[in-house]
Amino acid sequence: MRVLGIVTARGGSKGIPRKNVKVLGGRPLIAWTAEAAVQARELARTILSTDDEEIAAAGRAAGLETPFLRPAELAADATPTLPVLQHAIAFVERQDDRYDAICLLQPTSPFRPTGLVDACVARFRESGADTLVTVLAVPAEHNPHWVYFERPDGSLHLATGEAVPIPRRQELPPAFCREGSVYVMRRDAVMEQGTLFGRRVVGYPMDPTLCVNLDTEDDWRRAEALACTR
Repeated sequence: MRVLGIVTARGGSKGIPRKNVKVLGGRPLIAWTAEAAVQARELARTILSTDDEEIAAAGRAAGLETPFLRPAELAADATPTLPVLQHAIAFVERQDDRYDAICLLQPTSPFRPTGLVDACVARFRESGADTLVTVLAVPAEHNPHWVYFERPDGSLHLATGEAVPIPRRQELPPAFCREGSVYVMRRDAVMEQGTLFGRRVVGYPMDPTLCVNLDTEDDWRRAEALACTR
Protein backbone atom coordinates (compact mmCIF):
# COMPACT_ATOMS: atom_id res chain seq x y z
CA MET A 1 0.00 0.00 0.00
CA ARG A 2 1.44 3.36 -1.05
CA VAL A 3 0.47 6.21 1.25
CA LEU A 4 0.72 9.91 0.42
CA GLY A 5 1.15 12.26 3.36
CA ILE A 6 -0.55 15.65 3.02
CA VAL A 7 0.05 18.50 5.47
CA THR A 8 -2.55 21.26 5.19
CA ALA A 9 -1.67 24.77 6.41
CA ARG A 10 -3.32 27.95 5.19
CA GLY A 11 -2.12 31.44 5.93
CA GLY A 12 -5.33 33.12 7.08
CA SER A 13 -5.80 31.66 10.57
CA LYS A 14 -7.96 33.86 12.79
CA GLY A 15 -8.02 32.43 16.35
CA ILE A 16 -4.21 32.42 16.50
CA PRO A 17 -2.95 34.75 13.74
CA ARG A 18 -0.16 33.28 11.57
CA LYS A 19 -0.14 30.23 13.81
CA ASN A 20 1.43 27.85 11.29
CA VAL A 21 4.69 29.82 11.35
CA LYS A 22 4.42 31.05 14.95
CA VAL A 23 7.30 29.78 17.07
CA LEU A 24 6.40 27.00 19.50
CA GLY A 25 9.14 25.45 21.60
CA GLY A 26 11.86 27.14 19.56
CA ARG A 27 10.63 26.31 16.06
CA PRO A 28 7.71 27.15 13.76
CA LEU A 29 4.53 25.26 14.52
CA ILE A 30 4.58 23.53 11.14
CA ALA A 31 8.00 22.04 11.91
CA TRP A 32 6.47 19.78 14.59
CA THR A 33 4.20 18.10 12.05
CA ALA A 34 6.92 18.07 9.39
CA GLU A 35 9.15 16.10 11.76
CA ALA A 36 6.46 13.45 12.27
CA ALA A 37 5.94 13.17 8.51
CA VAL A 38 9.63 12.95 7.64
CA GLN A 39 10.23 10.26 10.26
CA ALA A 40 7.26 8.12 9.16
CA ARG A 41 8.45 5.09 7.23
CA GLU A 42 4.93 4.26 6.05
CA LEU A 43 4.62 7.49 4.02
CA ALA A 44 6.04 7.18 0.52
CA ARG A 45 5.94 10.95 0.04
CA THR A 46 4.64 13.95 1.98
CA ILE A 47 3.58 17.25 0.44
CA LEU A 48 2.49 20.54 1.96
CA SER A 49 -0.70 22.21 0.72
CA THR A 50 -0.61 25.92 1.52
CA ASP A 51 -1.57 29.21 -0.07
CA ASP A 52 1.13 31.13 1.78
CA GLU A 53 4.74 31.70 0.67
CA GLU A 54 6.07 32.06 4.23
CA ILE A 55 4.45 28.81 5.30
CA ALA A 56 5.78 27.12 2.16
CA ALA A 57 9.31 28.29 3.00
CA ALA A 58 9.00 27.08 6.60
CA GLY A 59 7.70 23.73 5.35
CA ARG A 60 10.60 23.30 2.94
CA ALA A 61 13.08 24.19 5.68
CA ALA A 62 11.52 21.46 7.85
CA GLY A 63 11.78 18.83 5.11
CA LEU A 64 8.37 18.97 3.40
CA GLU A 65 7.81 19.06 -0.34
CA THR A 66 5.93 22.18 -1.45
CA PRO A 67 5.26 21.49 -5.14
CA PHE A 68 2.49 24.08 -5.53
CA LEU A 69 0.69 26.95 -3.84
CA ARG A 70 -2.94 26.21 -3.10
CA PRO A 71 -5.43 28.43 -5.01
CA ALA A 72 -6.98 31.24 -2.95
CA GLU A 73 -10.46 29.78 -3.37
CA LEU A 74 -9.26 26.72 -1.43
CA ALA A 75 -7.87 28.77 1.45
CA ALA A 76 -10.93 30.66 2.72
CA ASP A 77 -12.16 30.51 6.32
CA ALA A 78 -15.03 28.20 5.35
CA THR A 79 -13.12 25.95 2.94
CA PRO A 80 -13.65 22.31 3.97
CA THR A 81 -10.81 19.80 4.01
CA LEU A 82 -12.16 17.53 1.28
CA PRO A 83 -11.55 19.80 -1.76
CA VAL A 84 -8.12 20.72 -0.41
CA LEU A 85 -7.13 17.04 -0.36
CA GLN A 86 -8.71 16.42 -3.75
CA HIS A 87 -6.68 19.28 -5.23
CA ALA A 88 -3.43 17.90 -3.81
CA ILE A 89 -4.17 14.34 -4.96
CA ALA A 90 -5.10 15.53 -8.45
CA PHE A 91 -1.81 17.45 -8.63
CA VAL A 92 0.38 14.43 -7.88
CA GLU A 93 -1.71 12.19 -10.13
CA ARG A 94 -1.10 14.54 -13.04
CA GLN A 95 2.57 13.65 -12.46
CA ASP A 96 1.65 9.96 -12.84
CA ASP A 97 2.24 9.44 -9.12
CA ARG A 98 -0.53 7.24 -7.72
CA TYR A 99 -1.32 6.26 -4.14
CA ASP A 100 -3.68 3.82 -2.45
CA ALA A 101 -4.26 5.92 0.65
CA ILE A 102 -3.84 9.43 2.02
CA CYS A 103 -2.53 10.43 5.45
CA LEU A 104 -3.72 13.87 6.53
CA LEU A 105 -1.52 15.60 9.11
CA GLN A 106 -2.73 18.92 10.51
CA PRO A 107 -0.22 21.32 12.12
CA THR A 108 -2.84 22.31 14.69
CA SER A 109 -2.18 18.97 16.45
CA PRO A 110 1.59 19.23 16.85
CA PHE A 111 2.46 16.66 19.52
CA ARG A 112 2.51 13.20 17.97
CA PRO A 113 4.28 10.42 19.88
CA THR A 114 7.20 8.85 18.04
CA GLY A 115 5.92 6.17 15.67
CA LEU A 116 2.29 7.32 15.79
CA VAL A 117 1.92 7.88 12.04
CA ASP A 118 3.39 4.47 11.23
CA ALA A 119 1.18 2.79 13.84
CA CYS A 120 -1.92 4.46 12.42
CA VAL A 121 -1.11 3.43 8.86
CA ALA A 122 -0.42 -0.15 9.98
CA ARG A 123 -3.73 -0.30 11.87
CA PHE A 124 -5.53 1.17 8.86
CA ARG A 125 -4.02 -1.38 6.50
CA GLU A 126 -4.87 -4.31 8.79
CA SER A 127 -8.42 -3.11 9.44
CA GLY A 128 -9.60 -2.92 5.84
CA ALA A 129 -11.46 0.27 6.79
CA ASP A 130 -12.12 3.25 4.55
CA THR A 131 -10.79 5.69 7.15
CA LEU A 132 -8.83 5.71 10.38
CA VAL A 133 -8.92 8.67 12.77
CA THR A 134 -7.11 9.29 16.03
CA VAL A 135 -9.68 9.53 18.83
CA LEU A 136 -10.13 10.45 22.47
CA ALA A 137 -12.43 8.62 24.87
CA VAL A 138 -15.52 10.66 25.77
CA PRO A 139 -16.13 11.13 29.51
CA ALA A 140 -19.24 9.42 30.84
CA GLU A 141 -21.09 12.69 31.37
CA HIS A 142 -20.69 13.47 27.65
CA ASN A 143 -21.66 10.02 26.41
CA PRO A 144 -24.46 10.25 23.80
CA HIS A 145 -26.63 8.01 26.00
CA TRP A 146 -26.59 10.77 28.62
CA VAL A 147 -26.58 13.83 26.34
CA TYR A 148 -29.82 15.70 25.57
CA PHE A 149 -30.76 17.95 22.65
CA GLU A 150 -33.38 20.66 23.02
CA ARG A 151 -36.44 20.73 20.77
CA PRO A 152 -37.96 24.02 19.54
CA ASP A 153 -40.62 23.75 22.28
CA GLY A 154 -37.93 23.57 24.98
CA SER A 155 -38.32 19.88 25.77
CA LEU A 156 -35.30 17.58 25.79
CA HIS A 157 -34.58 14.35 23.94
CA LEU A 158 -31.63 11.99 24.17
CA ALA A 159 -28.99 12.22 21.46
CA THR A 160 -29.40 8.48 20.83
CA GLY A 161 -33.15 8.77 20.22
CA GLU A 162 -33.87 6.40 23.12
CA ALA A 163 -36.77 7.04 25.46
CA VAL A 164 -34.76 6.86 28.71
CA PRO A 165 -31.06 7.14 29.51
CA ILE A 166 -28.90 4.18 30.49
CA PRO A 167 -29.08 4.27 34.30
CA ARG A 168 -25.55 3.28 35.35
CA ARG A 169 -22.15 4.60 34.21
CA GLN A 170 -20.81 1.05 34.11
CA GLU A 171 -23.39 0.15 31.45
CA LEU A 172 -22.45 2.94 29.05
CA PRO A 173 -20.82 1.75 25.80
CA PRO A 174 -17.45 3.38 25.05
CA ALA A 175 -17.77 6.61 23.08
CA PHE A 176 -15.06 8.54 21.23
CA CYS A 177 -14.50 11.91 19.59
CA ARG A 178 -12.09 12.79 16.79
CA GLU A 179 -8.74 13.99 18.10
CA GLY A 180 -7.13 15.37 14.93
CA SER A 181 -3.50 14.22 14.94
CA VAL A 182 -3.77 11.64 12.15
CA TYR A 183 -6.34 10.77 9.51
CA VAL A 184 -5.70 7.91 7.07
CA MET A 185 -8.19 7.36 4.24
CA ARG A 186 -8.50 5.40 1.04
CA ARG A 187 -7.72 7.39 -2.07
CA ASP A 188 -10.92 6.20 -3.75
CA ALA A 189 -13.07 7.36 -0.84
CA VAL A 190 -11.70 10.88 -1.28
CA MET A 191 -11.59 11.06 -5.07
CA GLU A 192 -14.42 8.78 -6.20
CA GLN A 193 -16.89 8.85 -3.32
CA GLY A 194 -16.18 12.46 -2.27
CA THR A 195 -15.84 11.72 1.44
CA LEU A 196 -13.19 11.73 4.14
CA PHE A 197 -14.85 8.85 5.97
CA GLY A 198 -16.32 6.27 3.62
CA ARG A 199 -18.49 3.47 4.92
CA ARG A 200 -16.25 2.01 7.64
CA VAL A 201 -14.23 4.08 10.10
CA VAL A 202 -11.86 2.81 12.79
CA GLY A 203 -10.19 4.74 15.60
CA TYR A 204 -6.73 4.89 17.09
CA PRO A 205 -6.97 5.95 20.78
CA MET A 206 -4.74 8.78 22.00
CA ASP A 207 -3.50 9.80 25.45
CA PRO A 208 -5.42 13.02 26.27
CA THR A 209 -2.52 14.39 28.33
CA LEU A 210 -0.44 14.62 25.14
CA CYS A 211 -3.12 16.18 22.95
CA VAL A 212 -3.85 19.79 22.08
CA ASN A 213 -5.78 21.28 19.16
CA LEU A 214 -4.66 24.83 18.47
CA ASP A 215 -7.70 27.04 17.90
CA THR A 216 -7.38 29.73 20.59
CA GLU A 217 -4.71 31.61 22.53
CA ASP A 218 -5.56 29.47 25.57
CA ASP A 219 -4.76 26.39 23.47
CA TRP A 220 -1.45 27.98 22.50
CA ARG A 221 -0.49 28.61 26.11
CA ARG A 222 -1.19 24.95 26.93
CA ALA A 223 0.88 23.90 23.93
CA GLU A 224 3.79 26.03 25.14
CA ALA A 225 3.69 24.22 28.47
CA LEU A 226 3.60 20.83 26.73
CA ALA A 227 6.43 21.80 24.38
CA CYS A 228 8.71 22.32 27.38
CA THR A 229 8.30 18.65 28.28
CA ARG A 230 9.20 17.26 24.85
